[in-house]
Amino acid sequence: MNPLKIAAAVVNQTPLDWKRNVQHHLDAIAEAKKQNISLLCFPELSISGYGCEDMFYAPGVTQTAGEMLQLIADASEGIMVSVGLPVRYNHRLYNTACFIADKKIQGFVCKKNLPGNSIYYEPRWFHAWEAGVVTSIEINGQEYPAGDLIFEVQGIRVGYEICEDAWIAHRPGRELYLRGVDIILNPSASHFEFGKSFLRERFVMDASRAFGATYLYVNLLGNESGRAIFDGDAFITSSAVGLASGSRFSYKDFLLVSAVIDVDNTRLSQVQNRVPLIKNDFGIIKVPFVWYKAAYEPYSYDLESWEKSQYTKEEEFARCIALALFDYLRKSRSNGWVISLSGGADSSAIASLCRLAIKLCIEEIGLEGLQKKLYYQKDIQNCKTEADVAATLITCVYQATENSSDDTRNSAETLAKDLDVEYFEISIDTLVKEYRTLIEGGLGRKLSWETDDVPLQNIQARVRAPSIWLLANVKNALLLSTSNRSEAAVGYATMDGDTAGSISPIAGINKHFIRQWLRWLETDGLEGRIRFAGLKAVNSLQPTAELRPQDKKQTDEEDLMPYALLDAIEDAAIRDKKMPKDILPLMKYKFEGIYTEEVIIKSIERFFRLWSRNQWKRERYAPGFHVDDHSLDPKTWCRFPILSGGFEKELEDMRKSIGE
Repeated sequence: MNPLKIAAAVVNQTPLDWKRNVQHHLDAIAEAKKQNISLLCFPELSISGYGCEDMFYAPGVTQTAGEMLQLIADASEGIMVSVGLPVRYNHRLYNTACFIADKKIQGFVCKKNLPGNSIYYEPRWFHAWEAGVVTSIEINGQEYPAGDLIFEVQGIRVGYEICEDAWIAHRPGRELYLRGVDIILNPSASHFEFGKSFLRERFVMDASRAFGATYLYVNLLGNESGRAIFDGDAFITSSAVGLASGSRFSYKDFLLVSAVIDVDNTRLSQVQNRVPLIKNDFGIIKVPFVWYKAAYEPYSYDLESWEKSQYTKEEEFARCIALALFDYLRKSRSNGWVISLSGGADSSAIASLCRLAIKLCIEEIGLEGLQKKLYYQKDIQNCKTEADVAATLITCVYQATENSSDDTRNSAETLAKDLDVEYFEISIDTLVKEYRTLIEGGLGRKLSWETDDVPLQNIQARVRAPSIWLLANVKNALLLSTSNRSEAAVGYATMDGDTAGSISPIAGINKHFIRQWLRWLETDGLEGRIRFAGLKAVNSLQPTAELRPQDKKQTDEEDLMPYALLDAIEDAAIRDKKMPKDILPLMKYKFEGIYTEEVIIKSIERFFRLWSRNQWKRERYAPGFHVDDHSLDPKTWCRFPILSGGFEKELEDMRKSIGE
């Protein structure tokens, strides 16, 4: 058997952006032909985009996807290509992979297992295909085989596990193995989570070993539709030997990850195994195609340098949010980012992430590549340096009141200079006092910190919103909300104040990690080389809203509870669904010698009460990015009633359990 060259085609797609989505296919196919690749696999739902949501129901979407499929097929002369798209059959929707060879559509493999957990809602739109069922469907007026198919090319069998198919206990790969499949393709749309790439690599490597096959995994890339981030993972392995792996979080439109495989090697492991083949040859599609004879190439299977770091989580966070912000910017055709820079941790983290997006993009595709990506932005076309781009795209404003300190003002100004962004300061005191005077006149009394503490804090945060929105509108830029997940959990944010924005970049990450990450970005940095020294001032400050008079020495943790404790309670209560009396011994164990039992008890009580009271706020927060294995976003992950009993019985049970 001759050595064969196959490849994964990682693409950055956008739901329903038919022209660009197809162009990425065509460009990748053209490049694959230059490299003498015989088989090219694109990710799941690559034609339509994965995040079409309820538009999958629209007949026009499946019809247009079929039309785009034909354009791709027409460009596939001399190559085999696998692409993803939604199809209709018997008034049902199916998530399919279409196998094309030399301009001819050979058939459609339908996904068997649909994820309905975390941010996935596939069962809402699609039906799962039953194993062993084969039929035919009509696309563009022609009939094609569809269902549980295997494609045989010159005696080499190619089968599929589509994304979730590979994550279940009884995965389809076992049946493919029993039917003598040589190559398993896994087109995926698997959203980013910390450390998830290592899990993927494990099931890819294990599948190639257990099934005696070559396994190709390919994921989508970038911020596809707003909330989910795809890292562009790609692996090719044969019998537990890594052949190729791709780079993640790329700023390119497409990437090819290729490897030369030897089918004789994988078949040897099957020959030596004593598990018999299944004799039933249903769903075998004979494909009239001749594989290119490929020359052997050295393997290129290794982690990127930053993935070998002890700070992998910090690196992943920086790269995934930076890419998500850049994609959100260009796909919304906005002219930049606007940030109300308070000098505190959250807004400083967001400004730094925007700056990282620019730096990482230019490092990979160059200044001209960035300008091409932002073709609609006229001012960017005149930029000569990275600093010019930063000053053009990022605008930071420090909005002071009489309660603002010199420390936070210095922190904001120092960071802005280090990041090369546009920066200026304004005072909102006159506006705050005007609102206060209006309400005092209506009430017939003076407002005071003794009687009106929360309203007087909130009006300062709310007054900041109109001016920063005005600036964002003037610039046709994205206003970035600065709320983090810890604040969202307990409602520690002023609605229509610091929650203002069109996207909330750090809504999926807790405050404890944000503070740790900022210290890392100042002292260590990405790959030990990209650091922002301007973060030194913010890293020396205690988190504070600065909404009370300075003599009250307000801090966030005194208003709430220690952030480390808050985040641990949130994990146990919301992610793990534990009740207060079960959380208490867990927190006592985790924080033994750090916090007293009474502090822990009061923090648990405060968390559950604030969580219950503030669901209405979480319903209204700007969309955030998903970065770990849980989220507080009620639209895609964590549903909770706006009105509830507030865990009163459960908190009473916790108090009763003390001393038992």
